[in-house]
Amino acid sequence: MKILIADDHGVVRKGLVLILSEQYPHAQIDEVSNGLELLNKLEEEEYSIIISDITMPGRSGVEILKEVKELAAKTPVLILSVHAAEEYAIRAFKSGASGYLTKDSAPAELIKAVECLLRGKRYITLDIAELLADAANDATDKLPHETLSNRELEVMKLMIAGNSITEIAEMLALNITTVSTYKDRIFAKLHLQNYTGLIRYAMDYKLS
Repeated sequence: MKILIADDHGVVRKGLVLILSEQYPHAQIDEVSNGLELLNKLEEEEYSIIISDITMPGRSGVEILKEVKELAAKTPVLILSVHAAEEYAIRAFKSGASGYLTKDSAPAELIKAVECLLRGKRYITLDIAELLADAANDATDKLPHETLSNRELEVMKLMIAGNSITEIAEMLALNITTVSTYKDRIFAKLHLQNYTGLIRYAMDYKLS
């Protein structure tokens, strides 16, 4: 069995390697630290399962999921994120993920999810099942931030965290003009005029 871990935090990768090695002592476990390395690795080798973070330098895990599935259509992808399920889970599943867990999940749940994906099934927790059901029922009644693209949502989260346009451009490997365009789109879609309104919106919807 071959497992590929994509996460920009070395400590997280090492922790995952320890957990997975204990359960699968004979597995080959490779590591990459960003989306581009993930895609490059998939062009070189085939894997039994991919475990990927969402927020990484350059292109995010959700953004490249479709390309991952083009390169490895039959390889299940488990998203492991610090972000709560209500923020990214639905987007992740729509983009091709087979499972979604937050990083505070217990090691036993991680192994349970991996086993489920290896059997060709999707791993959906009760919380995510409710989110998917709600999304299906309320497809025409979205909240403003639910209309944002994956990249716009990522930029918004970084803005809420207090990062400047220049800092966000560096973090995502984008030019400043592009990030400024995303900022304008975010304000327009959320019907906001300034950062104060954005922070208030984030607090109201618990996005910070």
